[in-house]
Amino acid sequence: MGRRAGRRASVRLRATIGALVVVAVAMTAGAALLVVLLRQSLLDGLETSAEQRASDLADQIERSGLPSSLDDTDDGEEDDEPDDDDEPEDVVIVVRGPDGAVVLTSQPVAAGLPEDDARGVELHGGDHDYVVAAEEADTDLGEYVVSVAVSQEDADESTAALVPLLAVGLPVVLLVVGATVWVVVGRALAPVERMRREVDQITGARLGTRVEPPGSRDEIHRLAVTMNAMLDRLETSRDRQQRFVSDASHELRSPLAGLRQTAEVSIAHPGALPEGELAQAVLEESLRMQRLVDQMLLLTRADESGGAGPTREVDLDDLALAEVERARRLHPTLGVDGSSIAPGRVLGDRAALAQVTRNLVDNAARHAATRVQVAVGTDATTVWLSVDDDGSGVPEAERERIFERFVRLDEARARDDGGSGLGLAIVREIARAHGGEASVSRAPGGGARFVVHLPAAAGA
Repeated sequence: MGRRAGRRASVRLRATIGALVVVAVAMTAGAALLVVLLRQSLLDGLETSAEQRASDLADQIERSGLPSSLDDTDDGEEDDEPDDDDEPEDVVIVVRGPDGAVVLTSQPVAAGLPEDDARGVELHGGDHDYVVAAEEADTDLGEYVVSVAVSQEDADESTAALVPLLAVGLPVVLLVVGATVWVVVGRALAPVERMRREVDQITGARLGTRVEPPGSRDEIHRLAVTMNAMLDRLETSRDRQQRFVSDASHELRSPLAGLRQTAEVSIAHPGALPEGELAQAVLEESLRMQRLVDQMLLLTRADESGGAGPTREVDLDDLALAEVERARRLHPTLGVDGSSIAPGRVLGDRAALAQVTRNLVDNAARHAATRVQVAVGTDATTVWLSVDDDGSGVPEAERERIFERFVRLDEARARDDGGSGLGLAIVREIARAHGGEASVSRAPGGGARFVVHLPAAAGA
């Protein structure tokens, strides 16, 4: 139960409690240390005072001998000699002769005072302990020992007066600290709560909404900027998916409409179609629809996996040579040149890279007038594949858009052209998944040049 309650506690409450615990521990330890140090300092002062008095009396005895009474000492104090039952004075003096017997005392109860320095000596009838200091006085008659005891009453009372002040001050300080942390954390988290409410209102139909970053340039501001960037990506992905579904539906309608039209004509007018034409039409439209579905499936898998499958070293020149031979068989009227293919090894998925090569060669063959040239080369860190054709080329304004899905230029919109508008999109997706890029420019002899740059395999 306690664990669930802790999980429900807000950041503001946890921060306040944490600050209070830390401050309480620190202040309690500091208060205890202060009391100890203050008492120690006061006791040191009392000990110094006792040592000074004992030293002065010892010097007096050495100079002028033992005084007749303590009233004659240099400190000028007039001590009334109390009875045995009286409480000890704040300062008690005892002088012992060479034989150890008490020869002079300010108070009879102090006759048992220790001859050496001591703290915490309890005298009979006293409410407080005494600090004792002893000094020796060398005379012709022998060595006298002067002991002076000073009451710890002042130290005890000062310490006792400090403890209640600390006991009252500590809760007040904790209250101030807690209130300050509560307000400061609340103000710091206010933009977060505002952003939470804004994000809570965002749905799939309202992905265009953005949170408003706070004016401060702190972590909360960066969180808002990052969140807006995430919403941008989600909106772009949503729009792309919707456009993909719409375009795919539109593209699939064409072969389906062709199949339906052929079937309706055959049913309405039996024998109107020459023998085998119905089967040929169905076969062509089915193959076209199959190619379209296969390419859509490939793009979908590329989106899910990043476009790259198992990674290993691939000889890009081998893939290019294979596609050159295939194009020569399929397009015998075209001159397909592979003489510029040089060795080039990359790291990636062989099947995906083979698809890239095939799509580029097929695209060039569809648009070429008489010639297609395939080349592979390398530089310091890159392997590049280029495919040129001598067709009409790609207008500069369309060179980026042509890599979008289902985009076909006007000349490629003929139904017998064979293109689906997905081949070049697949090329760019796979190239980027392999850390490379695809681009199009004008070929040196006219037409279009498609180039794919890929990182070279290590040691290639």
